[in-house]
Amino acid sequence: RIVILMFRWLLTKIARRMNPDFTIDKDVSGSMIRSYAWTMGKWWVRSWLLILRGRYPRMLFLGPGVRISHLRNVQLGRFVRIHEGALLSGLGRKKLTIGEYTRIGAYSRVVISETFDNPGEYISIGKRVGIHDFAHIGGGGGVEIGDDTIIGAYFSCHPEGHIFDDPSKPIRLQGLSRKGIKIGKGCWIGAKVTVLDRVEIGDNSVIAAGAVVTQSFPKDSIIAGVHAKLIRTISSADSLQ
Repeated sequence: RIVILMFRWLLTKIARRMNPDFTIDKDVSGSMIRSYAWTMGKWWVRSWLLILRGRYPRMLFLGPGVRISHLRNVQLGRFVRIHEGALLSGLGRKKLTIGEYTRIGAYSRVVISETFDNPGEYISIGKRVGIHDFAHIGGGGGVEIGDDTIIGAYFSCHPEGHIFDDPSKPIRLQGLSRKGIKIGKGCWIGAKVTVLDRVEIGDNSVIAAGAVVTQSFPKDSIIAGVHAKLIRTISSADSLQ
C-alpha cells in the first residue's frame, strides 16, 4: 500500500505539470494504479535500449513494438510517451522534434519522408501535445503542431501534393509541390480529420471530426465539413457561459 500511495503522489505531481487541477479520481483503485505503474516501468526500461544506439533517453517511455529510424535526426523531450506499434522516422533535411510531456498514440506514423532522392523538411511537435491512435503525420513540406494541442484518432496530415499538369507522364513522375502545414497552440482536432498542404490553423481553434481542411483559418476558429468551412469564431463570451 505504501508503494501505491507513493506512485499516486508521483503520478499526480507529474500530471500537474500539464494540468494544475489534476487529481486522481476516488474510483481509481489501487490495483489500477499498480497496473499502470508496472506498465510505465516496463516502457521506461525499454527506452534505455536507445543507449545501445548512442542516445540518452531522458525519461522516455516506449511501448512494445515502437520503431525509431534515423535516430540521429530525432529529438525527444522529457516524459514523452510513444505507444505500442508507433513508427518515428527522422529521414529529412531537418529534425523530427517532439516536446516534453507529449503523447504519440498507438500505431501512429510520424515520418518526415521515405525517400532519399527528395527528402522531406521536418516535423516539429510542441509540448504537452496529445495525439491519439493511428495518426499519420508526414513532413514533406514541413509540419508544425503547437503546444497543448489535442488530436483525435486517425488524424492525417499531408504537407505535400502531387503535380499532375502533364498528361503525357505518369503523375508519380511529375514531382511534388511542398508548402508545409502549421497548426497553432491550444487547438482541438477531432477524430479522422485530414489536413492538406498549404494550410495554417490559428491558435485555439477547433476542427470537427471528419473534416478535410484545404484552406487556412485564423485563430479561434470552429471548422467543420468537407471541404472544411468556418462555422463560427470562438469569442471571450463563450468562456463565460
